[in-house]
Amino acid sequence: MNLKGKDFLTLLDYDKSSIKNLIDLAQKLKEEKKKDKAHHILEGKTLAMIFAKPSLRTRVSFEIGIRQLGGNAVVLKQDEIIPGERETISDTARVLARYADGIMIRTFAHKDVVEFASYSDVPVINALTDSFHPCQVLADLLTIKEKFGKFENLKLAYIGDGNNMANSLLAGCAIMGINISIATPEGYEPDEVHVWKCKDATLSTGSTIEITQNPAESVKDANVVYTDVWASMGQEQEIKKRKKVFKDYQINEALMKEAAKDAIVLHCLPAHRGEEISEETLEKHANIIFEQAENRLHAQKAVMASIM
Repeated sequence: MNLKGKDFLTLLDYDKSSIKNLIDLAQKLKEEKKKDKAHHILEGKTLAMIFAKPSLRTRVSFEIGIRQLGGNAVVLKQDEIIPGERETISDTARVLARYADGIMIRTFAHKDVVEFASYSDVPVINALTDSFHPCQVLADLLTIKEKFGKFENLKLAYIGDGNNMANSLLAGCAIMGINISIATPEGYEPDEVHVWKCKDATLSTGSTIEITQNPAESVKDANVVYTDVWASMGQEQEIKKRKKVFKDYQINEALMKEAAKDAIVLHCLPAHRGEEISEETLEKHANIIFEQAENRLHAQKAVMASIM
């Protein structure tokens, strides 16, 4: 697998073999780190990290991750550079590409990351946009592999908003052969064009995609039950409205009775306990949820090691 210089913007830019190799590498790096084996894969290299949105897991996992690989990180906050305002996105990209060996961006509009990558001579990593969160789903796939040892003949049910997580889970499941069912209130479904692109990806894997408004139907016999916050960053003004719309879309013990007996619950965090997930259900599955959070570190190390 040679991914050197390739951007990591959405999972649909990668085929099944490449994603499998990234997951295998992440698992290898994780196992070796726990044995205190040092890695110098990115020795002397620097990752520039641009943040237009607040971050806990993304910043810490990337910054610690590249240092564990022998490299360094430079953090740039939105108010320090303001891409597209203080300076054009194209000029910012061309300058940073001459300083850094890779660029990570966590921002709002996905088109800004696409534009940035088109002008950058070094690989660009999408660490979250309003449309996609591929780094999170790579960690999710690693977590699923660790739990079940496979992807085929599994079902993932996503309950909640048809947001960037729903979009990226659709892509990840379609490519890797996981059946996926997404339950959202009417009007909050994932982007229809993106759904069709993911359905095209299922032609080679045989997995299925279902979009429904019925959480119980979605969770039926699911091996993985997944949720995210009802209101993402930038939607704070909609919180009151969304709490009413999504009140029947909570993952709780009653809903989990519909899932497979060995089902796990995943949450990309931060969690709003008592909203998208009950306190009881989160704590019951806390071990796997926080293992999932840890896997952000290992999955992103695999991406950086492969493309930088």
